[in-house]
Amino acid sequence: MPDSPLPSALSLPPLSLYIHIPWCVKKCPYCDFNSHESTQKKLPEAEYLAKLKQDLTQDLHWVQGRRLRSIFFGGGTPSLFSANTIGLILEEANNKIGFEDSIEITLEANPGTFEQQKFIDYRQAGVNRLSIGVQSFEDKHLQRLGRIHNQNEASAAIKAAKKAGFDNFNIDLMHGLPEQSVEEAMKDITHAIALEPSHISWYQLTIEPNTVFYREPPALPVDDILADIQDAGQRLLAENDFKQYEVSAFGQDQKQSQHNLNYWSFGDYIGIGAGAHGKVTDLQSQQIIRRQKTRLPEHYLGGSNAPSYKETTVEPNELALEFLMNALRLNEGVPSDYFFSRTGLSLDIIEKPLNDLIRQGLIDPIECRLKTSVLGQRFLNTVLTKFMGHHA
Repeated sequence: MPDSPLPSALSLPPLSLYIHIPWCVKKCPYCDFNSHESTQKKLPEAEYLAKLKQDLTQDLHWVQGRRLRSIFFGGGTPSLFSANTIGLILEEANNKIGFEDSIEITLEANPGTFEQQKFIDYRQAGVNRLSIGVQSFEDKHLQRLGRIHNQNEASAAIKAAKKAGFDNFNIDLMHGLPEQSVEEAMKDITHAIALEPSHISWYQLTIEPNTVFYREPPALPVDDILADIQDAGQRLLAENDFKQYEVSAFGQDQKQSQHNLNYWSFGDYIGIGAGAHGKVTDLQSQQIIRRQKTRLPEHYLGGSNAPSYKETTVEPNELALEFLMNALRLNEGVPSDYFFSRTGLSLDIIEKPLNDLIRQGLIDPIECRLKTSVLGQRFLNTVLTKFMGHHA
């Protein structure tokens, strides 16, 4: 293997903005996100908005002449905030950075926190895509997952979103739920499809540390049932024109999530808000920087200065694997030249494992793309393990 070069040829990828709203009505037993049950009658929206503005201002040097391709409000439950506050955040981002013409602006919303008027107001504030956290259309599964909405409220929220003019929206669904059968999982997908979303995120429930489910594990379906659910679900989504473009993402009519595509193809994103993560390219030092804002809302809101953050440089010997862990999640992979332009590393450094995987039928032998085969997508962890011993 040739001597591994240090990053030396980074170019700027597209830029996105992630905004974290950390509060929710009730913490779900499976959730390991930075979300905090709101004990206050009224959230400190004005104070949080002021901090977000300070936070964005301190990150402006990472923009480096770009405009925003996408914005994503995640949480917690961003739909607990008023449309007025969301609009003011967008106004600030547009004034300070600027938007690309076809910018995608997504807001996560939960069925238990919506009113129809709110969706109309979000639309007017500039949000043009919703991601609605349904998780299941079966009341018994919703109760087990600790959700605050029921099946009827989920359907009503989606109908209200469509009525408010959202023709681009995602339904979040989970599978492999406690004691879930293949039939029940397919019923959830069928119900979601009937509501005509442009996108479905369909992913398996995993038990994460620091959650109630980790401390008190529920009875999950056995591996054979999980595999049957996966196969049947992918078939059903494909039959209904939902094209799988990532491990758990299915889009219709080119309605892929632009924000997530930028993330998976190793684009840059600034993260503001309590606990928000960012990944940026520093052209001057030719380094990839990861940033994380202080996590607890009270720490984030405290003091008069901009919120504190941690900053780490992604070391050259970690870059190749970090890039591949993201890019190979995409069914179509990424152009091969992204490896050089977004890590600064020569493709030669992964030539041996790449050729081994091509011989094994796990990577497609396409000269201009880095892309797993159908088999490789199924055994993605095996593929990624191959690259672990091959550092830059």
